[in-house]
Amino acid sequence: MPAIAWLAAAGSAFCFALALILTQFALRHLAAMFGAAISMAASTTAFWILAPTLLSGDTWVPDSTLIFAVVGILFPAAVTLLTFESNKRMGPTVAGSLGNLAPLFAILAAVAILDERLSWWHVAGVTTIVVGVTVLSSQGRHGAPRSWPVWLIVLPLLAAAIRGAVQPAVKYGLADWPNPFAAVLIGYTVSSVVVIAAATMRDHRWIQRVSRRGFIWFSSVGLCNGLAVLLLYTALSRGPVVLVSPTVASYPLITLVLSFALLRTGRPTRRQGLGVAMTVIGVAILLASKG
Repeated sequence: MPAIAWLAAAGSAFCFALALILTQFALRHLAAMFGAAISMAASTTAFWILAPTLLSGDTWVPDSTLIFAVVGILFPAAVTLLTFESNKRMGPTVAGSLGNLAPLFAILAAVAILDERLSWWHVAGVTTIVVGVTVLSSQGRHGAPRSWPVWLIVLPLLAAAIRGAVQPAVKYGLADWPNPFAAVLIGYTVSSVVVIAAATMRDHRWIQRVSRRGFIWFSSVGLCNGLAVLLLYTALSRGPVVLVSPTVASYPLITLVLSFALLRTGRPTRRQGLGVAMTVIGVAILLASKG
């Protein structure tokens, strides 16, 4: 895979991780649902400000535009709503661990739709990364007992499936319109409408209770997430899904490092150490693989 694709995928992972850290501060001032609406609106506004420059001279491609718009309904809009609901009902540990299966769905879709080739090295690397980030996200055997019905497992699995499936879909759209900025601009515009509408349906007066700090923090989260998605799409435009997706999915490793540095979360546990080791080994396997 070209170096620019690796750098973009790694940058995307870093931005996703940083956004999670900033969210910890943002949630002190505003509920998640309404914060998501602000964060997406901030990203979309920034993208539209940059649009006259970054889309100058581009001819809009109807088929790709439609793909990017449909993706926008699903990601990050539907994924955000499903993640919030699964976190609320099941807790972040279970929801986060199941969400780590997104690369598997992405790779299966890429092989089926884009006819990407999957070697045993890819399988070994992806499997190691998925297990590693799942270990990082798990709480161990002494966690709270399950208090939710089994059928709720569909929520995080569906979120992971959507997050994975949209990546080959975006790559397919980029084949005809190779402009990652166009993809993120259209997708985020649609997502903003969906999430703001969902927040307004829950509480039509929510905007009146947004504090200045809450607005600033969640706007910062939105800019980080927006840049992360832009870098993800850039990586997809330059490299195969089977390598880009698992690389981006290693962001929990970066989140752990940033947590220790910025949130002072204390010493890493043995479980976290194992997760770090497995994630690093998985990325190394992918780097060593031919692709």
